[in-house]
Amino acid sequence: MLDETPELDNPDFALLRLGRRLRKRASVLDEWWRYYRGRPPLPELPKRAEQAFIDFQRKARTNFCGVIANSTVHRLRALGVTGRDGEPDENASRWWQLNRLDSRQKAVWRVAMTQAAGYMLVGEHPTRVEDNGRPSPLITAEHPRECIVERDPATDEAYVGLKAMHSDVDGFGYAVVLYDDMRFAYRTRERCSPARLPWGPDSWVPLDDGVEHDLGMLPLVEFARMPDLGEDPEPEFAVAMDIQDRVNMGVLNRMAASRYSGFRQKWVKGHEFKRKIDPTTGLTTVEQPFVPGPNSVWVSEGTDAMFGQLDATDLRPFLAEHASDVRDMLIISQTPAYYYAGDLINISADTVAALDLMHVAKCREHIAAFGEALEDVMTLAAAQAGVEEDYTEATVRWARPEYLSPAVRADAATKLKSIGYPLDIIAEDLDETPERVRRINSGAAAQQLLAASLLPANPAPTAGNQPEPDGGGVVDA
Repeated sequence: MLDETPELDNPDFALLRLGRRLRKRASVLDEWWRYYRGRPPLPELPKRAEQAFIDFQRKARTNFCGVIANSTVHRLRALGVTGRDGEPDENASRWWQLNRLDSRQKAVWRVAMTQAAGYMLVGEHPTRVEDNGRPSPLITAEHPRECIVERDPATDEAYVGLKAMHSDVDGFGYAVVLYDDMRFAYRTRERCSPARLPWGPDSWVPLDDGVEHDLGMLPLVEFARMPDLGEDPEPEFAVAMDIQDRVNMGVLNRMAASRYSGFRQKWVKGHEFKRKIDPTTGLTTVEQPFVPGPNSVWVSEGTDAMFGQLDATDLRPFLAEHASDVRDMLIISQTPAYYYAGDLINISADTVAALDLMHVAKCREHIAAFGEALEDVMTLAAAQAGVEEDYTEATVRWARPEYLSPAVRADAATKLKSIGYPLDIIAEDLDETPERVRRINSGAAAQQLLAASLLPANPAPTAGNQPEPDGGGVVDA
């Protein structure tokens, strides 16, 4: 039986505490994931109509939450890491490429935008070795369904982490409790369901007495999506979930009105309907001789019989309501309005920049937070590789979150060069990677050296470089 002494330094207690938090968070993650995938709850209808409208309910769901989340993910792209002197770091670049962070970072950003937090775990690479003999760092993207951290309330730094998962091979659950100097492995006592790991004190057994590591930090790094102070992080579309439900309800109402306005209700008066008694129930029923159809003609023997149909439903109010709800959703979530370009025609670049203002500001907040976490990841990678380098003082290079046309960028670069900006700074402003900045600098220096070497020599003396008669100095012209 595990020791439940309530201390974070107790790995058994940390396992149960973080595991139960993981289970509690799972239901919220499921809800957020359904909204992101465009499968929110079906719009509600009166109970009598639910069965008849079940197909309409399914088709009425739209997915603006996915647009809101991905609009931010598309603007976040880390280019690499430079040293504290601003120069590209060879080790960081090699680890970056080794762990495919150009693509894996997008998986972390997307899960952070859609599920409130993403994680990166740093450990030993199973096959690659550094020049000093230590295993190369392995950086993996982790999901919030399997990972969670507990923060020190005094410093707000991550103190202990948990990675828990189910093995499809043997059916057992496995967990690792992580500290800044130790890791403790556990396994479920019995085979369990992959959908729900048990978190009772009798459900887990330790696999070791703890294994030391020399990383000096918690190897599990959290990328939380812009949490408010003292609050848990939420997905990018959290403020718009109610409006998404409202949009779906409006779509359902419009679909129902459109579907049945195509078969407008008919009426008849002055016709004498026959009545009969149902032999089974004894109730009086009215015969319906008028069956609508493209090849049917209605005839009545009544002298005053009249036929007609109700007016068609005007769908314009439904469309106006839909457009208004979508605009509300984009405004509240700080998503550019041109993602829903209903009324935007031939807009200028200045208009796009104005519409981008709040969205770019939001992206820069994400960049600031995620950049700090990436510095921690690279510091852990250096510790794993045995390289004495503190990357918390380094700089993570990011691509600009705003869109600028190539012509605008080229014009800005030309003007910066004309006032004396160094070429490498201009290349950074053009979103070049640290490796390409180095190549650009090297290429420019080589071209200047070649151009200088090809200049013709000038053997004729000129004013200012003629020697004095006694051989010392130069004489003025």
